[in-house]
Amino acid sequence: MLFKGLNAVELLDVRVKAGARELPLGLAEAVIGTDPACELVLDDGAVSRRHCTVQLDEAGVRVKDLGSKNGTRLGDARIVEALWEPGQTLTLGGTKLTLELGPQPTEVPLAATNRFGPVFGSSVPMRALFATLERASQSDSTVLITGETGTGKDLVARALHEASSRREEPFVVCDCSALSAGVVEAELFGHTRGAFSGAGDAREGLFVAAHRGTLFLDEVGELPADLQPKLLRALESKKVRPLGSTSEVSADVRVLAATHRDLRAAVKKKTFREDLFFRLAVIEVRVPSLRERKDDLPLLVEQLLRQRTPKLELTDLPPNALKLLHAYAWPGNVRELRNVVERLVVTKSLEHLGQGPMALKAWHEARSDAIAKFEHDYVQRALLQANGNLAQAARTLGVSRQLVHQLVTRYGLDPG
Repeated sequence: MLFKGLNAVELLDVRVKAGARELPLGLAEAVIGTDPACELVLDDGAVSRRHCTVQLDEAGVRVKDLGSKNGTRLGDARIVEALWEPGQTLTLGGTKLTLELGPQPTEVPLAATNRFGPVFGSSVPMRALFATLERASQSDSTVLITGETGTGKDLVARALHEASSRREEPFVVCDCSALSAGVVEAELFGHTRGAFSGAGDAREGLFVAAHRGTLFLDEVGELPADLQPKLLRALESKKVRPLGSTSEVSADVRVLAATHRDLRAAVKKKTFREDLFFRLAVIEVRVPSLRERKDDLPLLVEQLLRQRTPKLELTDLPPNALKLLHAYAWPGNVRELRNVVERLVVTKSLEHLGQGPMALKAWHEARSDAIAKFEHDYVQRALLQANGNLAQAARTLGVSRQLVHQLVTRYGLDPG
């Protein structure tokens, strides 16, 4: 499905179809579910909000269940992760999905290097990102940087600035999530003396502070609705009006913005202005999650170890550490990896590797979880074979109907 060359990858035209709805697949992981923020939204009460992911890789189309309530089935088998082949039916709740191959492959350029400024990665998703960033750094266009929390969107923004013609000028950061609605306008545009209670002296805003340089709007999705048209006006006119002033001030800035939110879904919900979204997303780049680029783990860990004093090497880690790191899902992405590596270096022990989500559970707790999963999956299969008939499912399992009813209630199963 994905054919890798030296300077580009060729993606076959693969689409997931669910009735009249379809989802073209690319390098990015796509989520299927009932949540409006999903890349493919299904109207099916038996489908979880974030049910599963699908993604193209060198082996084919990879499907991963996201702990859905009613499971993901490929053909007749319930799966946790599997390769989805053309001709196989993927079933989510009561919805059947198929793969459709189109005639026109897409070529995605790859950077020749495994880094862009302080951002590292030799995997296909990262080299594709670097190729886009190299082109974006040669222009003054606004760039919208998206990605999950902890993926390093702030590093990408700084790297873009350092690679641009504005590198000698200021790089100014505005964390939109850290400012209250009443403060963010004055912070961005400045204010005159006495413009509001507590404004004892006039103050220039971040737009003016970034004049001739770069203004990075971190978590731009948190901007209050009443400020969005004012930001749009500033972007288009390159002028700002400080609070309390009747005149405008010029501000020649290149704006970069980042968000972990799905702004397209916010536009549909009318919580984010469509015209502002398009003005910010002249160039849009997505930073892959760490689970999409696990091939980069040795390189990332090696870089983190080299940043320590004294410098360390991969051989300084306990045996099998990389294997354990590779087996983890990394919900906190590179930020979480940095914390885990630091803890690993200090403790020198795998026992403390995952204080929190990576830690091994107590024997009795792990055993209970395994039994619960077995009961959930086995009873669900029996119900599917019995077309939802509890008595028939009980006879198939050789247990009482009362026990099957108890398990259906306990696990919230859908008898179908």
